[in-house]
Amino acid sequence: MFLSVFDIFKIGIGPSSSHTMGPMVAASRFLTALTTLPDRAGCTRLAVSLHGSLAFTGKGHATDRAVFLGLMGCLPETLDPDQAEAMVAQLRVNRTITVPAGGPVAFDPDHDLVFDYGPPLPGHANGMVFTAFYPSGEILLRQVFYSIGGGFVVSEDELSGQSSSRDSVPADVPYPFTSAVEMLRMGKGTGLSIAAMKEANERARHGPELEPGLERLQAAMNACLDRGLRHDGILPGGLSVRRRARGLHQQLLSERGSNQVQPHAATDWLLVYAMAVNEENAAGGRVVTAPTNGAAGVVPAVLRYYRDHCIGASAARARQFLLTAAAIGGLIKHRASISGAECGCQAEVGSASAMAAAGLCAALGGTNEQVENAAEIALEHHLGMTCDPVAGLVQVPCIERNGLGAIKAVSAASLALRGDGQHFMPLDNCIETMRQTGQDMADKYKETSIGGLAVNLPEC
Repeated sequence: MFLSVFDIFKIGIGPSSSHTMGPMVAASRFLTALTTLPDRAGCTRLAVSLHGSLAFTGKGHATDRAVFLGLMGCLPETLDPDQAEAMVAQLRVNRTITVPAGGPVAFDPDHDLVFDYGPPLPGHANGMVFTAFYPSGEILLRQVFYSIGGGFVVSEDELSGQSSSRDSVPADVPYPFTSAVEMLRMGKGTGLSIAAMKEANERARHGPELEPGLERLQAAMNACLDRGLRHDGILPGGLSVRRRARGLHQQLLSERGSNQVQPHAATDWLLVYAMAVNEENAAGGRVVTAPTNGAAGVVPAVLRYYRDHCIGASAARARQFLLTAAAIGGLIKHRASISGAECGCQAEVGSASAMAAAGLCAALGGTNEQVENAAEIALEHHLGMTCDPVAGLVQVPCIERNGLGAIKAVSAASLALRGDGQHFMPLDNCIETMRQTGQDMADKYKETSIGGLAVNLPEC
């Protein structure tokens, strides 16, 4: 299974890749499937049910809104967030979905989308069922989708096929590594860096589209971060969480050149960059999965830190950063999970921190062995982290958690660079530990908001 840099980094909207972007894509896929049926004109009603984590935290993650927009033909990468509310408001008035070449079909947002709080569907914690009905009530089309993290969506059949492909070797790329061991072995045999091997793989798939695609990703990351530094106010959702990135950024700017700045102010820059991104994500803005929306601030923060604060930073090495980070993210996704509903926040912020650590280590001249070590250090020290968002919103503790993930990433890269790449715990074993830990973790700590910080709130 080959995971491209554009699989790991996707442009979309907040607040969640698995609960917002994924359901929007699933709804759009269902609409497309319905459109291809010869008797689509016989459809008179649509219904959707959300299961598992999508039910428990769906309202806080705007999953219902995402489904509505997907049924209206929207996709995360092209949707204008400023138009979304008006489109949903119109649906609530009309209570119909227009099926291309099939006409209007009844869909009542208040009754035809159900949050099912019973047992999750068998395939994954993020399950959805889409159904189209004939006038008689008979089923015209029924499809089950799973949102498996990072905006990835699979059907029931596709999910069963994926379970047998974990160790499959991609045949159409020159460096088909599916583990860190293989990656290091190939690098040693060819003398190529991880970024160079990843670039060769990407060119085999994307050809001349690679460069403009990477530029779009960096532009989207920077635009999101910059918007977060400009905006203040209260985030939506009812918790009355204040945006803090703009105020913190202004403080840091005012201190520049002062001889009163503490040495640890460098970490404050990482915090403010990551928080800026995740405040934008919480507000439903345009973000880049890195590898998920809930962890979208870590990689952009460390990349901005490299660009604006590190000696010798260059555009070429920033590309190496992204390619290396994507290679590590692909390994984690392939061998374990990047889904908070499946493995907790260790799979989201932990994966993002490992990716950022590897990217920074590569950009600062680290060897392949040092890069692998950096990723392992960062991931190892997120093991066991639960996903327990308060009120199902990607705000508390998610926004600050991205900042701390960025700090850990830089520390991991620095520690790896001061060594020779030799270390005790291989990255592959750390990834497997994360998978096993996620398997054993109680469901209430995996993006259901029925445990952890989500239930231990101030009494006021």
